[in-house]
Amino acid sequence: MSESETIHGGTLVAELLVKHDVPFLFTLCGGHISPIFVAAKEHGIRVVDVRHEATAVFAADAVSRLSNTVGVAAVTAGPGVTNTVTAVKNAQMAQSPVVILGGAAATLLQGRGALQDIDQMALMKPHVKWAAAVDRVRDVVPTLEKAFAVAQSGVPGPVFVELPVDLLYPESVVRELYADNKSKGTSLRARVLNWYLDRHVNKLFEDAWQRRAGAPQPPSIPAYTPAQVEQTLSHLRQAQRPVLVISSQAMLDATHAHALQEAVLHLGIPTYLSGMARGLLGLHPLHMRHKRTKALKEADLILLAGVPCDFRLGYGRSLSRKATLVSVNRSKEDLTKNCSPDLAVHGDAGAFFRALAGRWEGDPAQWSAWYDTLEARNDARDQEIVEQAAVETDYVNPLSLCRQLEDVIGDDSVIIGDGGDFVATASYIVRPRGPLSWLDPGPFGTLGSGAGFALGAKLVRPDAEVWLLYGDGSAGYTIAEFDTFTRHKIPIIAV
Repeated sequence: MSESETIHGGTLVAELLVKHDVPFLFTLCGGHISPIFVAAKEHGIRVVDVRHEATAVFAADAVSRLSNTVGVAAVTAGPGVTNTVTAVKNAQMAQSPVVILGGAAATLLQGRGALQDIDQMALMKPHVKWAAAVDRVRDVVPTLEKAFAVAQSGVPGPVFVELPVDLLYPESVVRELYADNKSKGTSLRARVLNWYLDRHVNKLFEDAWQRRAGAPQPPSIPAYTPAQVEQTLSHLRQAQRPVLVISSQAMLDATHAHALQEAVLHLGIPTYLSGMARGLLGLHPLHMRHKRTKALKEADLILLAGVPCDFRLGYGRSLSRKATLVSVNRSKEDLTKNCSPDLAVHGDAGAFFRALAGRWEGDPAQWSAWYDTLEARNDARDQEIVEQAAVETDYVNPLSLCRQLEDVIGDDSVIIGDGGDFVATASYIVRPRGPLSWLDPGPFGTLGSGAGFALGAKLVRPDAEVWLLYGDGSAGYTIAEFDTFTRHKIPIIAV
């Protein structure tokens, strides 16, 4: 049996996913991409089918955030692709490395009114780091290799690869498909048509199996300099009121999350956490949860770890103009967005602050008065919450509910926030217990991400409690995914 009869384009995809240590493939099944499912299952990749394509991308996003693997979703052509757009944009703004594999009409039928045929590239390009349409089987592997490298390099983000149906099925099946469209006549026109069809299918499969998946290309990540570490140490030694703000981007290297925790505790700087960084310090008192804006206005040194000065920092207005500002970010644009740092470090924030801690020999006691001030404010706000939670209301008091959740959520847990007001309340009452234990949409603020996040989180951390905190509006988007949880025996707790 020839190689073309034993493998197909779906096999090439599955082999590459294995090489990149992808454990799960999220999807809503469709005929255009069925060979990918078959090959993935044969290669030991768990195929998880959901009720909406957006959930597949959200689940892949969660896997990428909680592990050092790229999350992968495969969706069928046309509406399968269009249904992912909100989740793809969410991943772009959250800087999550995700690969979306999109099916497409046969290469020869695109633009001719084929089933589910639209210009998918025009739709996806504005919302991804990179998009590519493959038109020959031999290009499947190199295109996907580039996709994985691009997704993880620099500022991570989603990428889209379009795989037409006639590149994925076995060569014999595709040749039969094209043969069925041949003319039975003998006229010049018929002979030209048949020659063209033969030529087209020969090009599709020319050198098809010569390029197989190899070792992954290492991502390219901007690097800080030792001089920048020394400059920051100098600022830190002189500071009387330092504040450290850490956000999601500092958590991109999931394997070093606990090392970052140790680094921040060693530095001893009063720290505010947001996004994926919630839970980085567990329940340690160094984590200041309230009155961040007031602290930033009074600080004389502000350290931003992967934090852009967007709406979450008042477009830069939340920062004291008198403070020395050190910003570390993988994005050159975000380094200076709405602010002018005294030291702009273009590099990975997690790696930078681990290096900073390795060189720090100062005594956090020099900031004890500042710490006591911030802690007193923190405690005062906590007391306000206790009093507000005790107020009798006509319906459920959300503060009271969140305080009760705080009492029962386990130490080994992942908390998913999906909603607006309710989740905003939960974010300052319910405390994640450790690094990589909080997931929310990020700056796009998307409702409906929760079920996919919970699905991905439970697969990555099967022994953890996964709590899905729903707002009433957001629950409506993905309530059908409880069928997915049941079919795949994935236990989560939803409130």
